[in-house]
Amino acid sequence: MKAIAAVDKNRNIGNKGDLLFSIPEDMKHFRAQTLNKTVVMGRKTLDSFPGGKPLPKRRNIVLSHSVKSADSVEFVSSTDELMKVLADTDTDDVYVIGGESVYTLLLPYCDTVILTEVDAEAQEADKKFPELSTDEWTLAEQSDETESNGYRFRICTYKRIS
Repeated sequence: MKAIAAVDKNRNIGNKGDLLFSIPEDMKHFRAQTLNKTVVMGRKTLDSFPGGKPLPKRRNIVLSHSVKSADSVEFVSSTDELMKVLADTDTDDVYVIGGESVYTLLLPYCDTVILTEVDAEAQEADKKFPELSTDEWTLAEQSDETESNGYRFRICTYKRIS
């Protein structure tokens, strides 16, 4: 399983249900990584999408205690239930996409974390990505610094240390 997110210098990921930055290159990267794969998110992340609709051309699974129904979305209420639903899925094809509590809950199940590290500090933020301990994680790969929509960033891939 992999986690994917965009973070600022302080590991912030969101504010009041919105992303912190609008970076078209990061969105392209996210789309390329997750297209035709399984994405796992919390209910608030689903609600933050346009019209509260799931991401197209992906298997959308929502981990939430307040299970509801939505077209093209599978709802699960626990990590045990999630693991049962994912039993027949190649875990390399599963991406955790937020929010904060879902990242925190599922990070122990992830072997890869892909972070778009934005060289900026959000003015306001209320959600963070969990810390990656250097005892557990190592930087395996990083892109050159790129600029898009006025933001400088790198895409960094962290791997769990066996």
